[in-house]
Amino acid sequence: MMTLTKTIDQATILTGDRSKLKDLLASRLAECGWRDEVRLMCRNTIKEKGTNIKVEQLIADITPKARTLVPDTVKMELLMKIKTILAKQEGIDL
Repeated sequence: MMTLTKTIDQATILTGDRSKLKDLLASRLAECGWRDEVRLMCRNTIKEKGTNIKVEQLIADITPKARTLVPDTVKMELLMKIKTILAKQEGIDL
């Protein structure tokens, strides 16, 4: 049984839209200052835990916090783009 995520992944890969969606997300996250906030969180975590912290541990520590910082407007814009892409593939007008 396919999950929704797997279906979306396959659909976007097939149409070449996955790269466009990733570019859009990266652009929006940079525009809203999210990347700068995450970079600062990484620096602070490294200061607290020392420079010997492993990348995997840094990612595990930062990821939950970073996800909560993504603005709802960015999430909604990406969701609407995905819905539009899927609707277009199915021949559905939104």
